[in-house]
Amino acid sequence: MLTIGQLAAYAGVTVRAVRHYHRRGLLAEPPRDASGYRRYGAEHAIALVKIRTLAQAGVPLARVKELLAGDPQRLASALVEIDRGVRSRIAELEQTRERLRRLGAGDRLFVSTEVAAHLERLRALGVSPRGVQSERDVWILLEGALPAAAAAWIADKRAAMDDPEFRTLYLEHDAAFAWPADDPRLDGLAGRTLRWMASQPARPADQAPDSTIAQLVASSPGATSPGWERLAALIRERSGAG
Repeated sequence: MLTIGQLAAYAGVTVRAVRHYHRRGLLAEPPRDASGYRRYGAEHAIALVKIRTLAQAGVPLARVKELLAGDPQRLASALVEIDRGVRSRIAELEQTRERLRRLGAGDRLFVSTEVAAHLERLRALGVSPRGVQSERDVWILLEGALPAAAAAWIADKRAAMDDPEFRTLYLEHDAAFAWPADDPRLDGLAGRTLRWMASQPARPADQAPDSTIAQLVASSPGATSPGWERLAALIRERSGAG
């Protein structure tokens, strides 16, 4: 006859696990001897090994008692069903691993491949981390709401980045975010920006985001600063725009 500690050591489980199996009704509790200790026999050791084997195989404890009491055919059928569930969980975990891998790869978890490539190019050009983050936030909003239109917009943006003049303006605008509103460089930047805009073909009105998306973009982190607000005002004044 074994003590609970000896039984647990024999089966390769903890005493706590044995007591838990008692509480779940999976392992019968033997009566206490004259010393007040429970003594376990071979039948308890056999039952405990079966419970441990099923538990380690991934069988939920809620089903262990049912399977131990069933015939071999029922046990085999139940194990097939449980195996199917395990395979499903494995597939879910693999999907989680893939998402984590993509997260480790950077922006590609949140935006399309085209936008991610654009953001990488901005970093290579020396755009500030704030500027790259701001662009990424905008593209997350656009692609989430209007994926088809966003695909056309990112194609246009990437084409514009091939223009050396636009790249220079882009980097100046990025730097101007930190300029004070009375910085004299803003005046020249506004003029150069207007000249570049005037050289571009007019865009159809239906290519602009709707008002809700525009408001979200305008309220995104890093969307404005005193320097940018002054720059926008100068551009509006000179172009006669409202």
